[in-house]
Amino acid sequence: MIDRVLTVNLSDYTYEIEEREDLAEKWIGGVGAGIQLLREKIDPSTDPIGEGNVIVFSIGQFTPTYPYASKTVALFKSPLTMELGESHAGGRTAMAIASAGYLSIVIQGRSEKPVYIVVDGERVYFRDGRSLAGIRDSLILGRILAEIEGGRGIRTIIRAGYAGERLVRFACLTTETYRHFGRMGLGAVFGSKNLLAVVVRGNRTYSPKDQKLYREVYSEIYRLGVESEAMKKYHLLGTAENVLPLNELGGLPVKNLTQQRFECEEISGEKFAEENLGRRIACSHCPTACIHIAALREEYEDERYFFKTIMIGYDYELIYALGSMIGVSDRAQLLRLIHRVETYGLDAISTGVCLAWATEALKRGILSKSETLVDLDFGNAQTYLKAVDYIVQQPNEFYSALARGAEYAAREYGGKEFAMAIAKNEMPGYNTGYGNYLGLLIGLRHSHLDNGGYSLDQKAKGLTPEETVERLVKEEMWRQVLSSLVVCFFARNIFRPELVEKAFTPLGIERSQDELEKVGEKIYMEKLKLKKEMGYEPDLSQIPERVFETQTPHGKLDREFFESALSYYRKAYLSKI
Repeated sequence: MIDRVLTVNLSDYTYEIEEREDLAEKWIGGVGAGIQLLREKIDPSTDPIGEGNVIVFSIGQFTPTYPYASKTVALFKSPLTMELGESHAGGRTAMAIASAGYLSIVIQGRSEKPVYIVVDGERVYFRDGRSLAGIRDSLILGRILAEIEGGRGIRTIIRAGYAGERLVRFACLTTETYRHFGRMGLGAVFGSKNLLAVVVRGNRTYSPKDQKLYREVYSEIYRLGVESEAMKKYHLLGTAENVLPLNELGGLPVKNLTQQRFECEEISGEKFAEENLGRRIACSHCPTACIHIAALREEYEDERYFFKTIMIGYDYELIYALGSMIGVSDRAQLLRLIHRVETYGLDAISTGVCLAWATEALKRGILSKSETLVDLDFGNAQTYLKAVDYIVQQPNEFYSALARGAEYAAREYGGKEFAMAIAKNEMPGYNTGYGNYLGLLIGLRHSHLDNGGYSLDQKAKGLTPEETVERLVKEEMWRQVLSSLVVCFFARNIFRPELVEKAFTPLGIERSQDELEKVGEKIYMEKLKLKKEMGYEPDLSQIPERVFETQTPHGKLDREFFESALSYYRKAYLSKI
């Protein structure tokens, strides 16, 4: 793959195409290439919602060739955490960028009016978006753009929703219908740039150098995906399979982490599959189809016997954030909440955690109804539906603060000790132990997918603080390789080092396992360096007090363990940059 980079400048509506010789060869592509481009283009001190922020979309060398290399990496400065933002999405985006002929697309500057960009191979068009601004349903915006732009070859539509236009700091981007650049507020960055959407289309093709060996490697990956146990879970029930086991383990966060278990059978993956599963869909070039879509039958108001069926994507994190975390156990009501969040273009995890904090703050008297405007109560989905509207509309100072995240709102109003954000990023659905929380704190995107700390908690017992840090960091270093290819992390047990080495050969590239591991370490350190320049410094104060008060499967967590772990991390890694 040629290292072609498309740079689009919204300030003067210009673009340029550059051929590089280093991004794929030295940095593999994906996050490795993206972090280099971001470093070149951005001032680390820039305002995340100012003109100086830069967005990099990047794919990898496996994108047009192998199953599961279906992700696109986005890098930017996060308006939620105020440091490095990184988000991954599937769908057709990666294949569309490859088909258009690019390794990376860089967006900089700010448009004076609402626009959307169309990348059509070698050409870029800046379309007037004023007639599309203010549409409150991201799904409708996507349909309109699809009708206007059509498209030959492979096409993707990446768009912000109304939440992004309103600069909600945890607004996401939607690509196609059910995939998202979810975390860290990329939707708000689009909104700050007056950028409604990016449409990419192209019809380039790629031909591996060794066709015979390529077919053999492709077949091996395909068989592992469809015949082994590695991907079976994701196809049958999806990540929603995790609900019941984590609840039984005591690792499912419930009602803002005030309970360890929940009556969650009605919102389990099994119950969704039995009662609501309408279809499964897959990202481009993926044989697993892990995206589970529920069918919700709704009666029209004042029209008896007239119904509409809404198709709503669900997974474990959505069930946790808009279900157990806010005490909602009614499946239909949970689906309505998911759909509301989807239409606005909000990150579901951050939305649920913000609502959970606000509910507890209201119950404790820290907030009053004059601020929340509705009687927030765990389990009351109707009040949460209205509160989601208010987060986007921001009718008062409180909701303007909440739209900046749980940690920010808690600093303004109180209750920081139970605002469940780690390093300003709202926590995912795991209360499993030391590995999870430490992994979120030192993970370079503060995500459970950085290093699988939640899995480490369940598989390894009795690790010392130093051993825990080493296990987390080494895993994250290898995931930098996968994020540079860019391989879906669900397939990480297929793309082990020996297979990755083997898969490069038909492409005319030789990379040993040892070389790959060294590149992963270099990418990790490059990201850590840029994060530090943007203000990142892991500290125990970035973990809310509630974490130390709550039972986990490892019992109550010891503050000294984290202090020892952070001390070791600073000496072993931060001091090297």
